[in-house]
Amino acid sequence: MTDINIDTDNFEPKRGTKRFVPTEETDMEVEVHNGIQGRSKNRPPKSKKVRTQSFSETKDDVRRIPVPTHRYTPLKENWLKIFTPVVEHLQLQIRFNLKSRNVEIKTYEDTKDIANLQKAADFVKAFVYGFEVEDALALLRLDDLFVETFEIKDVKTLKGDHQSRAIGRLAGKGGRTKFTIENVTKTRIVLADSKIHILGSFQNIALARRAICNLILGSPPSKVYGQLRSVASRVSERM
Repeated sequence: MTDINIDTDNFEPKRGTKRFVPTEETDMEVEVHNGIQGRSKNRPPKSKKVRTQSFSETKDDVRRIPVPTHRYTPLKENWLKIFTPVVEHLQLQIRFNLKSRNVEIKTYEDTKDIANLQKAADFVKAFVYGFEVEDALALLRLDDLFVETFEIKDVKTLKGDHQSRAIGRLAGKGGRTKFTIENVTKTRIVLADSKIHILGSFQNIALARRAICNLILGSPPSKVYGQLRSVASRVSERM
């Protein structure tokens, strides 16, 4: 076995990488769109790798969102509001397939960012869940927004009248309880039978989910309101 000579004069140890120290310029800029709080998109874009693979070579350039029967009419009435931002701003192609009953979104040669495909799919999916178009548009205009879905049985197993009373506690008289939770947590909530959809930032979704779970478990709305306001005030002070 031959010996390997190492030139000690030209040998330099690897330097340790510097830790990233956040500054005031990197702080999160909070923006509100139609009452929904999220992170602003008005910041310098990150450098992206050059895309060498064409869209036609990938299999992930199409998104299909199934539409339930009860959302056909709202989709038809609001199609122009959905079509315009997807085609003009995101540079994507969109259509409603009458055979499969799916909304199909596809990229083409003018699409600048492949990430727009997922944004458009989340936007259409939020509308299918029951959110208004103006609220779903926040997914396109603000960063770090999500849609979380869970059922009442995930919190507590309720059947018959017990489940109906729980849904009534969540909505409140004339939807007052739901609107209060939305305004305090800066989120949007859709009550679809036993399913609950929440649109907002991660932190705000956690606040709204905690309040909703307390109502499902039987807490009176007045107690939930007090807890919400105290937590929301602490969060606003940190921001």
